[in-house]
Amino acid sequence: MNLRSIDLNLLVIFDALMAERHVTRAAMRIPMTQPAMSNALARLRHVFKDELFIRSGGTMEPTPRALELGEAVRQILRQTERLMTSDVAFDPATTEREFTGRMSDLTGYLLLPDMLAALASQAPKITLDILHMSPERTIKALETDQLDFAISMQLRHNNSICSEQLFEDQMVCVMRSDHPLAEKDLTLNDFLAADHLRVAMSPTDIRFVDNVLADHGFTRNVVAKVPHWLLVPAVLERSDLLAVISGKLVDKFASPGLVSKKLPFESEPFSWDIYWHKRNEGSAAHRWLRELIKFSCSDK
Repeated sequence: MNLRSIDLNLLVIFDALMAERHVTRAAMRIPMTQPAMSNALARLRHVFKDELFIRSGGTMEPTPRALELGEAVRQILRQTERLMTSDVAFDPATTEREFTGRMSDLTGYLLLPDMLAALASQAPKITLDILHMSPERTIKALETDQLDFAISMQLRHNNSICSEQLFEDQMVCVMRSDHPLAEKDLTLNDFLAADHLRVAMSPTDIRFVDNVLADHGFTRNVVAKVPHWLLVPAVLERSDLLAVISGKLVDKFASPGLVSKKLPFESEPFSWDIYWHKRNEGSAAHRWLRELIKFSCSDK
């Protein structure tokens, strides 16, 4: 294939379509007109000899070929952006740039308001694209340059990934304020006899609860699993379920409908950390962003 005959702007358009799965929203993301986006999609189909996106209901679903191309195209665009951006002259007040980070709804709830407020005052032209993915995918995304940073805890990684502690936390048991156990000290027998809600998207519950209980020959009765931490308060307030969640998150909720109890077994404190790839260790832009994130965590 002769690259001179290819409009490389088509890769930007492909990436927008992968992100939005909708022609009109992808056109707004670029920005360009909807007819121009439809025309670009036709050209992409011609170049790659594949439909790439097939209409399904109100969205455009990627074909296997599009999914195969997605990560490679995203990596090419990020590398190109880095080549075209002078890090030496980085000025947060004027730089137009997008950073991509990994956060769960928990860490996003704790940190994003302060982070976005700091960005608005210090770097109004910088944008954040926040994704949520599994720990395994997070490390791969850092290694393949799909993420600038990740905020998580106890990620297993090799020497190509750097990390730094942001703030400490500890898991606590939460229930509704008029729960039968709310007015007494929580015992292990009470904890094991109760029904539990677990956040299935995160390994945190398993690591700090189920694994600890298993080491002592116990199991808890999990009757419901949800994919997100922020669903927990609404479920607990209308049930007799218990949940084990971040103490920092409970403090942030500040809900009169919930009470928290110390876990009735040994549960070590842990830290929420920021992770990044060594390739960005010396980057002025990345150093600035990491410092902004650390500052946003200073009162946590």
